[in-house]
Amino acid sequence: MELSNSYSKELFQRNLSEKRNFLNKANAQNWLENVFAWLFCTQEECLDFKLFQEKESVLKKELQIILKQVDVDSSTEFSNRFFESLVDIHSDLLHDLKAILDFDPAAKSRAEVLLSYPGFYCIFVYRIANFLWKNQVQILPRVLSEYAHSKTGIDIHPGAEIGKSFFIDHGTGVVIGETAKIGNNVKIYQGVTLGALSVSKDKAEQKRHPTIEDDVIIYANATILGGNTTIGKGAVIGGNVWITESIPAQSLVYHKSEIIVKTKIEYNKIIDFSI
Repeated sequence: MELSNSYSKELFQRNLSEKRNFLNKANAQNWLENVFAWLFCTQEECLDFKLFQEKESVLKKELQIILKQVDVDSSTEFSNRFFESLVDIHSDLLHDLKAILDFDPAAKSRAEVLLSYPGFYCIFVYRIANFLWKNQVQILPRVLSEYAHSKTGIDIHPGAEIGKSFFIDHGTGVVIGETAKIGNNVKIYQGVTLGALSVSKDKAEQKRHPTIEDDVIIYANATILGGNTTIGKGAVIGGNVWITESIPAQSLVYHKSEIIVKTKIEYNKIIDFSI
């Protein structure tokens, strides 16, 4: 019993040795889901303006509590400012949604994109988290981004800068690093990485991730690395390429692979393998 008490005391003291945040992640994630439903009226109750306003009031108060948990001063003032900013965030998201409807032949309706596209959901979370990040809110933006990551497989750091009409198709495996800069009308596919050439703590304040200019398309599983790497306006980057140097505007970059097709009769070796 004494050993157990001693062990517990040591654990307790270790935990108190650093500054603590008591963010309730489940409440923050639930708040995020409700903001999405409220912002795009995906729930029937939001069609009544009085109920819409009542929901806004509830969401504001919930945000105030969450902000206090991450040590934001003047949480009431910040919460009001955040909701005023949602008009602009909503406008940006409508551009993102339109880009999907215009470009993806599989997208049949606005409702389909809102309710089923992981790429759009992740962009929604990014634009919320980016606002919080730019306004020096600690921890919460990363928690929201990682929540979206866990749901969609898309990892967008809230510190990245992303322009209007951004489209992520399919999405699984996409990684966009903290200092990446992405222009307007950029489209990327699953498995794309906009990453750093190397990871070391002394480069934390440097631009470590690439710049993607306007109207670029990056196909599946392309890897683009480095803070000095720029993909020029209008370039098309093919699938499975590995890029660590800048690419001029209007370039077409693709990975050339060789595929050999023979008849079984010509190929007389027995293919025998096991997995």
